[in-house]
Amino acid sequence: MGLFKKKIVKKTYDREYMKPVIRASICTGEEVAGFKDIRTGKIEEIMLIRSPEDLQKFKEIYEITEEITKEY
Repeated sequence: MGLFKKKIVKKTYDREYMKPVIRASICTGEEVAGFKDIRTGKIEEIMLIRSPEDLQKFKEIYEITEEITKEY
């Protein structure tokens, strides 16, 4: 039934002060993609990552080309 693909809306983030990270839980294995403020160390959660496709979608939305680090 997928005749029409949903258009991905591009978003931006402050590349000078924010860096993309994946926060992973040691216990449950849950992964959440977001941005870490380099100055304060605070993480702003953006979306839950359930599959590699979710991670790819996150990278496309925010135009991220570099490797995203995981933090536990």
